[in-house]
Amino acid sequence: MKYSVDKREHYSVFTLDELKLDSLLAPVIKSEFIIFRNEGVKNLVLDLSGVKFVDSSGLSAILTANRLWKDFGSFIITGVDHPSVKKLIEISRLDTVLTIIPTLQESTDYIMMEELEKELTAEADTDNEVG
Repeated sequence: MKYSVDKREHYSVFTLDELKLDSLLAPVIKSEFIIFRNEGVKNLVLDLSGVKFVDSSGLSAILTANRLWKDFGSFIITGVDHPSVKKLIEISRLDTVLTIIPTLQESTDYIMMEELEKELTAEADTDNEVG
């Protein structure tokens, strides 16, 4: 499986450099997601911009990541550009469950805004406890 990972302070970007996310790759990608989660990656962006085909096993891997980050941080999918990938996600109604953001830049901006909001909320809670 070909992929790249860009680890930053507040997030990591997992870019899948394969044309297909199918039953051959799904178990491997699930394992990678579990490793990232166990390493403490707070927010994960899955970049599918090079992917032209996803099957049900691929969707299962994506849903696994969504569950892993549900109460931990953010899991965002970006680069859902190919019509067949977009259509499968819409037909399976996963566009109502997953956080899908069009571009990588918008995805990282979204994460940074979420992190800022968490910091401000934590500060306000601390101020309320003190005051």
